[in-house]
Amino acid sequence: MKLEPIIISLLDTDLYKFNMNQVIFHKHTDLCGEYYFKCRNKDVVFTQEMFEEINAQIDHLCTLTFKKEELDYLQSIRFIKNDYVEFLRLWHPLREYVTTNLCENGELQIVVNGPLFSAMQFEIYLLEIVNEVYFRLKYDYDELLKSAEEKLDKKIQALNDGTYTFKFAEFGCRRRLSREWQDVVVRRLADETDKCVGTSNVYLAMKYNLTPIGTYAHEFVQMYQGIDSIPLAYSNYYAMKDWYVEYDGDNGTALTDTVTTDLFLLDFNRSMVNNYTGVRHDSGDPYKWGEKMIAHYQKYGVDPKTKLLLFSDSLDFDKAQRLFDYFKDRAKVSFGIGTFCSNDTSQTALNIVIKLQYVNDRPVAKLSDDSGKAMCKDNEYLDYLRRSVEFRLNREKMK
Repeated sequence: MKLEPIIISLLDTDLYKFNMNQVIFHKHTDLCGEYYFKCRNKDVVFTQEMFEEINAQIDHLCTLTFKKEELDYLQSIRFIKNDYVEFLRLWHPLREYVTTNLCENGELQIVVNGPLFSAMQFEIYLLEIVNEVYFRLKYDYDELLKSAEEKLDKKIQALNDGTYTFKFAEFGCRRRLSREWQDVVVRRLADETDKCVGTSNVYLAMKYNLTPIGTYAHEFVQMYQGIDSIPLAYSNYYAMKDWYVEYDGDNGTALTDTVTTDLFLLDFNRSMVNNYTGVRHDSGDPYKWGEKMIAHYQKYGVDPKTKLLLFSDSLDFDKAQRLFDYFKDRAKVSFGIGTFCSNDTSQTALNIVIKLQYVNDRPVAKLSDDSGKAMCKDNEYLDYLRRSVEFRLNREKMK
């Protein structure tokens, strides 16, 4: 079964890919990165037909370049700079950076290896390709689409009848059912409700005149673990410092859990608290996290009501509403909701990721606030990183 091209625009990715990439372009072009694919679902089997289609779709992806109107749109985003847009005019994904393999047991392996400013851009495109190929070839796609439509109708009704009162951004690129379905979801949420404040998908933001939403991901903090001159337990500090210098206080929602939120808070000092508009939660107990962040703002004499708490960890509308009701009178609250919007069907969605594992041949890792989310190819390094974090936390407690 030959599918139509899945990626038709290089804007069909999350905004934070461009945000992070711009910092790398200006400050860290000497870094090389190695990314690995992982499917966290048990008993998922990729067939030879799927494997061949995935490769064909990657081949097509690597023929794409940015169109003039796409570059013009990026340039219209207030914090995207002219020289970076000119770089993108020349850039395109290179097929030689991506290797794929299908194991006898049906496990799909994908590795991306190349200059970090180029390798990092593959993540979302590849996840979009793998998802769509899998669901189109594994199931009756029309039946999946029908179930997704029925569920979306109910969600929109509930967003409009007062059941749900929070606002959120659609974050569904990486695990969407298909390109066409994410398009429908974003359009309908924007047109038929007043609850969707934007989307992480830059192409759809441009298409429907919506606000593109996103700051940075775990990989941005992880990459500082691969820089020789930076102590491991200070990677958050240097990441946030570079981010602030690049964006001059704009585009500032800090991700807290790459090497645990407790460590993050040591570097989220008075200057950072004032410079960043808010923080994003992506692992661990969201209520404990929110309380911890509110207390941290109060410690520095900052009114939490002036700061954003952005929740994005495996949310559905019910979870989001409970969090909104709990925190709404104490801080600004918003949500990034992904799979529940873009791949809620009669079948279980894939839990697939592509994570940065090496920078300049040095292992890097995400610890997060949930040990189950840790992913590292080098267990010895992961233990060393944990010990480095614990050492600094214990030392700071003694002061």
